Amino acid sequence: MTAPAPAGRRPLTLRSRLSLIAVSITALLMAVLIVAFNGIVRHQLDQRADDHLRTRAAAVASTVDTTGREARIVEVPNDDALDSDVWIYAGTERLEAPPGAAGDGPLTRVADTLAVGRRAHCVTTAAPDPVRLCALPLTGNAPATVVAAVGLVPYRTSADTVLHATLALGATVLVLTYALTRLAVGRALRPVRAMTEQAAAWSAQGGDDRFGTTTRPAELAALATSLDALLDKIRAGLRHEQQLTGELSHELRNPLARIVAELDWWRTRPRSSEETQTSLTLIEDAASSMRTICDTLLDDAQGAAAAHRGPADVHVALVRVADRSIAPTAVDLWIAPAGGRPMAAAPAAIVERAVSPLVDNALRYARSRVTVVARSDGAGVRIEVTDDGPGVPASFVRELFRPGRRADAGDGHSGAGLGLSLARRLARSADGDVHHDASFRYGARFVVVLPAA
Repeated sequence: MTAPAPAGRRPLTLRSRLSLIAVSITALLMAVLIVAFNGIVRHQLDQRADDHLRTRAAAVASTVDTTGREARIVEVPNDDALDSDVWIYAGTERLEAPPGAAGDGPLTRVADTLAVGRRAHCVTTAAPDPVRLCALPLTGNAPATVVAAVGLVPYRTSADTVLHATLALGATVLVLTYALTRLAVGRALRPVRAMTEQAAAWSAQGGDDRFGTTTRPAELAALATSLDALLDKIRAGLRHEQQLTGELSHELRNPLARIVAELDWWRTRPRSSEETQTSLTLIEDAASSMRTICDTLLDDAQGAAAAHRGPADVHVALVRVADRSIAPTAVDLWIAPAGGRPMAAAPAAIVERAVSPLVDNALRYARSRVTVVARSDGAGVRIEVTDDGPGVPASFVRELFRPGRRADAGDGHSGAGLGLSLARRLARSADGDVHHDASFRYGARFVVVLPAA
């Protein structure tokens, strides 16, 4: 679980985070490089100091004669430069020391110790300033040792200078890394910023624009594809909700009209208690029908409509549809007698709601008669709704079951073009279907096919 940002502090932007990560990684690498580089520089400077001391010791050794029984110093012209910071020993006896070096000084004591050891090695003394001393044993009859010394201050100064220079270089690199990373990340995030602005504009306008129409880097192209898919799902969900709302209003219109008609008639004149009871029964039936419509459509929208598979008495369902339908005065609605009482493997509410829009359409366009026939058809139940109206125009057959489509919006009939699509969707939720019988030439015939119980 991510801890919330402290109050009063704004969370770091992605640009700042990436810049800080780049600077942190660069700082770690620079620290490793600086430590390694300066370690190498100090080691090389120490090696140079040792090489210098060995060279001086070898030069001084050429002035020491060890061929006799005792070592002796051979005087050579201009040997003052050679004698500077050099001790010469015959065995452990000091033959010569640097001018100005105290006999019991710290450097002299270190040189005496090196001479006693009779081996070639170097040591560093830190008092008062760092000094490097190297011993060179001489070969010959008489034992002798030359000890040379050199101050390390110039070498340490050079090493410190290199350290300061590399630290300054590291700081410069870090500053440049932060600035260049922010610049690069800012340029890289421009498409993301553009996508954010586009999304904000699209949410305000509600258009059908998509991110995938613009060329972008591979990573952002993949993101754009995912966002487009998400937008399509959201758009489909909104369309589904709009369709569900339209279907609910479409289906609730008839029972609501019955309730309004009964109330208007009841207000026009006084009624007996028996007539009032009959009117209330009709209103109660219409309200129950509205509740059934809502439950059925909501269950279908949530995918729960097919959980119950009936059986449903198809003839009883058709009679209920006929009782609730409002037929024009000049149109006769006839439900054919049941042959063998076909039973459908679907909820009765699904059967009613799948047939009801077909009956309403037939009553709307019929000239004089609407016939509803139900019969068993092999492993299924076939329900035919036939009217003697003008039929479906051939040019509109392909658009019949598309939501919101009507053959002629100005034909004088009310409707939103949702009934046929609703009937097919409900039938298919019960593994059935609805189709138009194009072979019927004397009006229109729609067929509902449901699995038999």
